[in-house]
Amino acid sequence: MEFSCIKDCSQCCIEREYYPNKKFGKIGVLILPEEKEKIEDLAKINGLEISVLPRIGISENGESSPTKILAYQLMGIESNGNTCPFLDTKTSDRSPHGGFPCKIYNKRPLACMTYPLIESEPITLDQKCKFCKEHGTADKNLNSEIESLLKIKTKMTTDAPLIWRYATGIGEESDTSQIKTGWILEE
Repeated sequence: MEFSCIKDCSQCCIEREYYPNKKFGKIGVLILPEEKEKIEDLAKINGLEISVLPRIGISENGESSPTKILAYQLMGIESNGNTCPFLDTKTSDRSPHGGFPCKIYNKRPLACMTYPLIESEPITLDQKCKFCKEHGTADKNLNSEIESLLKIKTKMTTDAPLIWRYATGIGEESDTSQIKTGWILEE
């Protein structure tokens, strides 16, 4: 089956999730270090204030924080972490499939280009995606997504002994007592 966005859907740009659990808060869109400045510049060009937080870091020993950051994350504009700042929800413009349009679609991050693909061997699609919920899976029209995912995996590969994950402190108001903020060493 060929993947295509569901008519009028923009959920992948709106809903954020807790990952790997509520303690870490809601995550943002993965931004590689070489994409960070470009995304910040695109925000300025579009007159947007954005929040880019660290996401994954590494270190050789147990310092109090990582010595190198492998990935950042673009946070949503709502207090609960939802809605990408580049999603145009204010105008009546629509994307080709009828959803809200992305202001930077042709310059969007690799992670956005990869979605809804979350694994390439075997092909695994995000089951939160409306297309994936309705159709289960797809194996056609995913070449660019596979290519983007492989680029991300290559950049995230490390032999560093310690991996750090950044807790965003962002989530639903009802979950604030469970959410942490700052670097947490993976166990």
